[in-house]
Amino acid sequence: MGRYRLHVNGERRDVDVPGETPLLWALREQLGLLGPKYGCGVGACGACTSLVDGKAARPCVTAVGEAEGKRITTIEGLSEDGDHPVQRAWLELDVAQCGYCQPGQIMSTVALLAANPDPDDAEIDAALRDNVCRCGTYTRVRAAVRLAARMKRGER
Repeated sequence: MGRYRLHVNGERRDVDVPGETPLLWALREQLGLLGPKYGCGVGACGACTSLVDGKAARPCVTAVGEAEGKRITTIEGLSEDGDHPVQRAWLELDVAQCGYCQPGQIMSTVALLAANPDPDDAEIDAALRDNVCRCGTYTRVRAAVRLAARMKRGER
């Protein structure tokens, strides 16, 4: 067992787990953050996607020991009241069907728009290609990414 200090959603949080414990389990089981979902456990589906130092990362394959000292943001940390442009776009376009993959889709979109404020469809598809949606909401996801980009730029 080790004691690791994580910086999660703007707060310092301590977890007592072995260093090789997947960050996803520390987030969910130790810190009670249920936004990042367990999907595949091997970093292939994107359901757990969160931001680590502003970049999309898979907590299911990131060890707690590797995450110490880095800024971690889960969907719970995007905004207190759901007013982040990406969250607003998702709601406005009613993107979610079952919703399981949507926190990961949203977090990947946040990372994309931070790096590229005006992505075209090919760039959106490339950035989100590893976020699997069993319900097939990809067309709505792409439309929501475009709407969120406009919202972030102050356009409508």
